[in-house]
Amino acid sequence: MNERQAQLVQNTEKHRQLILDAEKWLWAHPQTGYTEWEAHGYLLEKFRELGYDPVLAGKIGGFGDIPGFYADADTGRKGPVLAVFGELDALDIANHPESVNGMTHCCGHHAQCAALLGLAAALKEENALVGLCGKIRLIAVPAEEMIQLGFREELRRKGVIAYMGGKTEFMHRGILDGVDLAMMVHGTSAGEGEPFDFRCGCGNNGCMAKTIRFKGKSAHAGGAPHKGINAQYAAMLGLQAVNDLRETFPDSDTIRFHPIMMGVNCAVNIIPDEMKIESYVRGKSLEAIRRENTKVNRAMAGAALAIGAGVELRDRPGYAPERHDRQFMKLVEDCCKELAGEDRVCFEYDSWSTGSSDFGDITCVMPGVQFNAAGAAGTFHGIDFSVADPERLCVNSTKAQLFVIDALLENGAAAAKKIVAEYEPEYPSIHAYLEAIDAFVLDKDAVKYDENGNVSVDFQNI
Repeated sequence: MNERQAQLVQNTEKHRQLILDAEKWLWAHPQTGYTEWEAHGYLLEKFRELGYDPVLAGKIGGFGDIPGFYADADTGRKGPVLAVFGELDALDIANHPESVNGMTHCCGHHAQCAALLGLAAALKEENALVGLCGKIRLIAVPAEEMIQLGFREELRRKGVIAYMGGKTEFMHRGILDGVDLAMMVHGTSAGEGEPFDFRCGCGNNGCMAKTIRFKGKSAHAGGAPHKGINAQYAAMLGLQAVNDLRETFPDSDTIRFHPIMMGVNCAVNIIPDEMKIESYVRGKSLEAIRRENTKVNRAMAGAALAIGAGVELRDRPGYAPERHDRQFMKLVEDCCKELAGEDRVCFEYDSWSTGSSDFGDITCVMPGVQFNAAGAAGTFHGIDFSVADPERLCVNSTKAQLFVIDALLENGAAAAKKIVAEYEPEYPSIHAYLEAIDAFVLDKDAVKYDENGNVSVDFQNI
């Protein structure tokens, strides 16, 4: 650790209690995507107290009101713009022992926001921006977790949002316009035999969000079941069909399909006339997701046809696969080693995760890295998740991000400029990317019957 880095550590330590207090407060006030007004309000007040003038996502002209904002730390010298994210949303997991109104931060997003506040405070220190060029855009973003698809579709229908994921929505609203590269830190747990403080892989799957609605006909389940069409049976048959297709998913594409049946709205003595399923199709590329999603839709249509039911297919663009820029990743790794020591850092350049994040949408158009800070315990998205060590999870991640900001933007922002110049984005612009994923939208009655019982089937997005 050099003298400059020691100063950055000291800048963070001055605001250590602010960070730890924020972690506790945000943990106790969880809300799910596009409803995170409590976290939004708390952070907004803190940012303003620090002297920032945040731009509210909901006040950008022509769009609906949603939580989230951004604030720039400007060096006053021309250079690249670096985006740093903190995610506002929690999960609905009512069985967690510390759930609040059925919600819990059991993915650790609240810790990201505590660290983002720590960054905001540390960057206001007198010497924080000395020798740096460009801007740091600090972004509090909603709705990373791709959940509650019906609620988000209603927001979309009303024109409040255009996209399910918060970062994609922020791209749509212009908040990433002029940004050159991006980073963020996600929590992780370092279990026994994994004594690290920071880790990172090369990327993770993308996903498509799916809502499937089987339509049957209600009847008396005991007295006249022959007069009904059981939507639940059609749904079960569709899921079995997809299970039988799994061996056709190429291993190299890391496809995942994990449906959840949303239940029926009728009594036990009634043949259910509706069954909804929510799921994703995840994969390593948008092309693979599209290809295997067609198989899933075909299976659902075939199951409806077998039972005599109908089925509505609703597909929405989820998240793009996340690919970390290797040069940027190496810079982050070096910074983490400077802070924590080489033996406390685990960066794996060939490691791929089958989870998904809307940070993948960002990496389609600019270089980005999302790395992990240890300090959590238990199972992510599980009822045993907890924050075991907020110092490592929040304070350490603040320091690491300051190191990265400094390394990118010092010396005329030479490192950032080199990374940006040598990056080959999958799409030439945000507009081109959004246009490409808009083609994933599908709304179809996949099985239709005429008055003679003849059937037409159409399950493809062509």
